[in-house]
Formats: sequence, structure tokens, C-alpha cells
Amino acid sequence: MIKSALNAASKISLAAAALALAGCGNDEADAPPPVMMPPPMPSPTPDPVAFDVGPCLNQMVPGTGVTVAQAVVPDTLTINLDAPSGFPNGRRLEDPVIDVTLAVIFLDLAVNGPATLAQVPVNPPANDLPFAAGFPYLAGPQGSPPITAGGGTNFTFDNSPITDFVRVDRMGMPAVATALIGTDLKDAYNDASPVDDANGDFVPELSAQLTGLTEALADDLTGLGLTPCAAPSS
Repeated sequence: MIKSALNAASKISLAAAALALAGCGNDEADAPPPVMMPPPMPSPTPDPVAFDVGPCLNQMVPGTGVTVAQAVVPDTLTINLDAPSGFPNGRRLEDPVIDVTLAVIFLDLAVNGPATLAQVPVNPPANDLPFAAGFPYLAGPQGSPPITAGGGTNFTFDNSPITDFVRVDRMGMPAVATALIGTDLKDAYNDASPVDDANGDFVPELSAQLTGLTEALADDLTGLGLTPCAAPSS
């Protein structure tokens, strides 16, 4: 009797398990297939903004009486004795010439003045040693041990004729030959003279390079709260 009861119980348990498994299988069979969602479409890449750099070249450089185009073409550094000294009216040792040059070719000078980039806190506030009051005005030489700076006398100047020298670079207006003349024209530009500049030989190259740099940097300038001088082309 006991054995029969155990057999009966086992059969009932097996039957219950079979029914449970059958029920699970039916649920899966009756469930709708999962819906496959398509992957999200990538955001379209915005078209690059084209810029007209004419406003940059035609704006006036404060305190000079000349436009940016007149300041960089021809590639000469001029001095107006009736205007305050300091780059781009002449060039003092302490003048942040690269920062000023970049400001006048990229920024709206009516909003951001020529000294805007020079005032960025990452720039050093002054030369590591004070400049001398007399010629040659440079700070004294440094070394280990430090060399005692001499006076402004006993200089020997090279009086060789100009034909003995070869021009390797033009730096009348700093950064122009470096940033606004492409690699393919650098040799031709350095071999040319300010007369060629005044004839407009390199104006298309200057405009093209400035346009390309503006298109690459305009969003960065606006992201820094600065106002580019270039206007989006229509």
C-alpha cells in the first residue's frame, strides 16, 4: 500500500510538472514576436559655412588711419610719427605683435579691439627680464653663471653690400608670410618685393588663405565670446 501510494504521488507530481512545462511552452508560442526597432538615423552633418573676409580686410585699424588690407599689403612696417607708437605703428620690443596681427585679421575691431588676444591670461605679462633703457634695448644676456651685461658701446656692424645677402623670409608684418601665404607660394613670396605686393600679385592668395582659416576658426572664436569680422556669404 505504501509503495502504491508513493507511485501514485510520483505520477501526480510528474503530471503536474508536465502540465506546467506545457503551459510555459504555450505562453511562448502564443506571444507575439518582438518588434525590431530600426537604429536611429545619424544627425546630418551641417554644411560648412562660407565666409566673406572682405569686411576684415576693409576695417580700419584703430589709431593708424589705415585699413587691415593697407597694413598687410605691401608687407612693410610703417611708422606714423604723428600717431602713438606701438605695433602696428612701428614695433616696440614689448609689443605682442602676433596677438595683435591675429586680432586685426580675425576679429571685428569695432567690438574686440586689437589688444583682445594679447589680454588672454595665458600670455606672459612681461619679458622675463626688464629691457634696457638704452641701445640695443634688449635685456642683458643670460647664462650659467649669468653674464654681466655690457654697455651700449663697442658694437661692430657688418657693412657688407646687400648683394652679399640672400633673403630667406619676409617679416615686415609678422605672421603674414607665415599664416597667410600657402606652402606652394612661400618661396615666390619671399623672393618678391613690396612692389609686387602693392601690384596685387599676392592679394588672391592672402584672401584665399584668410578665408580658409576663418572658416576653420569662426565657431571657435564665437565660442570664446569673440566677434569675427568675416560675414557669412549668402
